[in-house]
Amino acid sequence: MSFTLPDLPYSYDALAPYMSRETLEYHHDKHHLAYVNNGNNLLKGTEFEGKSLEDIVKGSYGKNAGLFNNAGQHYNHLHFWKWMKPNGGGAIPGELEKKIIEDIGSVDKFKEEFIAGGVGQFGSGWAWLTLKDGKLSVTKTPNGENPLVHGGTPLLGVDVWEHSYYIDYRNRRPDYLKAFVDHLVNWEYVAELYGNAS
Repeated sequence: MSFTLPDLPYSYDALAPYMSRETLEYHHDKHHLAYVNNGNNLLKGTEFEGKSLEDIVKGSYGKNAGLFNNAGQHYNHLHFWKWMKPNGGGAIPGELEKKIIEDIGSVDKFKEEFIAGGVGQFGSGWAWLTLKDGKLSVTKTPNGENPLVHGGTPLLGVDVWEHSYYIDYRNRRPDYLKAFVDHLVNWEYVAELYGNAS
């Protein structure tokens, strides 16, 4: 399979004021497109041609850095656009909320850990709500890495590469992460992924 850039599931200005049209135009149309194009070029002639994106991400990890970086970022961004929605944040669907409280302690503690994970990721990377061995936890990874390559399932991820927030927040990464959690998260999509994985 080859990688293709999906359309955003909302208009470019739908996430304002928390994420601007300019950020989405650059992030989706330039950065994500580059991962797609580079990934397709690096995929050609490899053992991973014709495999699913998840298999490419897992299989190329530690073996083919160029392909992994682009495939990993493509995978992460395919979900990232769906992990946000206009008027996001708010209530977490019942089963998922119950599981967060059971495994992490409370919704507030989850938000605190998730924001801290993103703030504490040195340089570029991601913070995650991960399901692994039936248990939820907050994790973080560098660059294009994600929980798939560590035996987990990513249920929610936030991009802390500077291109994700610098236009709107400059160097205020904590403010971006707080806005993401409080106003952008599409909890229905997170709950759907949890339902599929559990």
